[in-house]
Amino acid sequence: QVQFVESGGGLVQPGGSLRLSCAASGRVFSFYVMGWYRQAPGKQREFVATITSGGRTNYADSVKGRFTISRDSAKNTVYLQMNSLKPEDTAVYFCNLGTPGGTYWGQGTQVTVSS
Repeated sequence: QVQFVESGGGLVQPGGSLRLSCAASGRVFSFYVMGWYRQAPGKQREFVATITSGGRTNYADSVKGRFTISRDSAKNTVYLQMNSLKPEDTAVYFCNLGTPGGTYWGQGTQVTVSS
């Protein structure tokens, strides 16, 4: 089993910044893909960004140039720096961990972009 501690969500004005963090504990493999997905009200969950254990990153087109994903391997923690936030970024953001042993989800953290 894998447990997550997510933090960093909140309310921010358009153009502002937030940093999300997700710390994984438990059964964490040496090879993994870790990242973030989001789900807005009435919409399906969508991919935001991922980073592999080797450091390769991938981003949704809608966040490229604004969001940056990074990791601290020693702490099994992934971060999502979100800049130039827009109202359409409002959603519940879910941490995701993909390993050879399975896929795991965090409980989600709310991000609201509003003036």
